[in-house]
Amino acid sequence: MLAKPTLIAASLALGLSTFASSAEAHRRWLLPSTTVMAGEEGTITVDAAASNGLFVFEHRPLGLDDLVITGPDGQRVEPVVIGSGAYRSVFDLKLARQGTYRIAIASDGMMGSYELNGERRRWRGSRAEMESAIPEGATDVRVSENVARTETFVTLGAPNDTALAPTNSGLEMIPVTHPNDLVAGEEAQMRLLVDGEPAVGLELEFVAGGTRYRDEPGIRTLTTDANGMVSLSADEPGLYYLEASAGRGEYEDGPERRLSYTAVLEFMPL
Repeated sequence: MLAKPTLIAASLALGLSTFASSAEAHRRWLLPSTTVMAGEEGTITVDAAASNGLFVFEHRPLGLDDLVITGPDGQRVEPVVIGSGAYRSVFDLKLARQGTYRIAIASDGMMGSYELNGERRRWRGSRAEMESAIPEGATDVRVSENVARTETFVTLGAPNDTALAPTNSGLEMIPVTHPNDLVAGEEAQMRLLVDGEPAVGLELEFVAGGTRYRDEPGIRTLTTDANGMVSLSADEPGLYYLEASAGRGEYEDGPERRLSYTAVLEFMPL
């Protein structure tokens, strides 16, 4: 019989195929009241929700425990949380510095199950807690990690890139075209990374908001190239949604991990 540490290591070595598509799961999004502001300072309101129709409040709010806002100087900015209702969470963000703010809900948690004394038990927590959480004598240990990032971008005055630096954790998008300088009718370039390395051959879904009012949602499936690059283009100005999901094993050997990324981007009129 394998000892517990060996079982955990063996379980973590398993790869994972792609996540369920957005057609099978509710979309998660952060919706700012505006993405570009002028002046010395300003305040925006952000809605955080999950729904079937894009930017329609009809399913559930997103929790804000993992909300991280990075300011134009690279430092963390604290929001004013208004609260959560039946369908959305809401917070205000004061823009006190000129430049670009990265607003993200970024979570990284472990899930596990094991047998002890003939009983199947489950556990959820952080990677640091995993070894102590699964007791000695446990068998049939199964562990996976879930890394998710949901984000949007807002700029006061002239845009800058400091907040856009990669975290090198999980699946993320690094804008090549600035995310608050997107124009309908012009291609925008984005790079997708997995733990800081190019996400090669990754499929993404790109769709305009307002799906509730269209017979066809108009989802476009895009694929990253050998450098993790993808081109986005919008025929009409408005808010657009980007989603990607994958397993760690599609890119390199490593622990079983579910990776997901979503973003809300605004394309302005030409």
